[in-house]
Amino acid sequence: MMTCSDKGYTRINILSTCSRSVETAKHKRIFISKRTSELVALMAISSTLFLFLHTRDLHTRLRSLQSITNSASTSGDSTAMENDIDNFIQHDQKLEAYSLNNTGHAKKELIFFNRVPKVGSQTFMEILRLLSLRNQFVFYQDHVQRVETIRLAETEQLRVASMVSKYDTPSVFIKHISFVNFTKFYLPEPIYINLVRDPVERVISWYYYIRAPWYYVERKHAFPDTPLPDPNWLKKDFETCVLRGDRECRYTQGEKREGISDHRRQTMFFCGHDEECTPFNSEGALERAKRSVEQQYAVVGVLEDFNVTLTVFEHYIPRFFKGASQVYYGDMGLHKVNHNAFKPLVSEAVKDIVRKNFTREIEFYQFCRQRLYRQRLALNL
Repeated sequence: MMTCSDKGYTRINILSTCSRSVETAKHKRIFISKRTSELVALMAISSTLFLFLHTRDLHTRLRSLQSITNSASTSGDSTAMENDIDNFIQHDQKLEAYSLNNTGHAKKELIFFNRVPKVGSQTFMEILRLLSLRNQFVFYQDHVQRVETIRLAETEQLRVASMVSKYDTPSVFIKHISFVNFTKFYLPEPIYINLVRDPVERVISWYYYIRAPWYYVERKHAFPDTPLPDPNWLKKDFETCVLRGDRECRYTQGEKREGISDHRRQTMFFCGHDEECTPFNSEGALERAKRSVEQQYAVVGVLEDFNVTLTVFEHYIPRFFKGASQVYYGDMGLHKVNHNAFKPLVSEAVKDIVRKNFTREIEFYQFCRQRLYRQRLALNL
């Protein structure tokens, strides 16, 4: 093959041939460069389209799951909800399992159970006590107090957090108290857990709990100088209280009450101790409570879905909850205890009156319930 330096070429031929060779090489480089750019652009467009379709598909499936839980929350049919979720899982195996467990964020093997009253926490506490023997951890429960204050000043929050941080590990600490942010005081973060319940059913339960005879027997035993309440107050039923508009059954938007007497707000136990958390059924308290659950709590169980609750606890915090279902359904018969025989049925008409004032509390309850089912879904059982 002849080259530009071959002797057989004249000067003109050499220049002409070399010029064509350079032009051809330049054209090839331009062509190759252009093809590469087109390929990169095509790959970028394909990736963007794939991510869009995947995200849209995922969003659709999550909305489907949300509609299932919303529907069941409204109807109160937990069994139907669980069956719908099972069907959803079987027909939607492509839904990826996301990390919904905050247990790994904890800096100590210590559970902080700031239990909400009347959500099955008494039974749950007994499960933990029995599991402490089985799974070898220390069980701490705060002593009964004459006045249970759930919202504390910052100095008191620090005192509680410092006290709990000194406990031996692994251990569990249980107390009626609003969420305490340990990291705010530069203390190691514990494993936060709690339970919730349908908010209307919960206030009805509380209403009759503080009127039950054995409640005052326990209070008298702990605090002998506790005065007995007015018999007329004891005899008053919930429906009469609501329909008459008595103060304890008025659930007024934005109203503030302090202490354990303001049993109405589940959100208070998750929102924290700030002033913004105090107004009843407020948007601010709702959003802060949601954020706290999402970012801080390993698991928030639901009384109406106790089987799902135990399953999620067993898998997300196995160090403490291994064997929880066996304990609950075992010889101790815990699944049959803590029933108030003095609580009569309340009509749906009266419940509907109350529900109108519990809109954000109900939204928070549904939020926790949906999160619990997403946690179960992520297990792919």
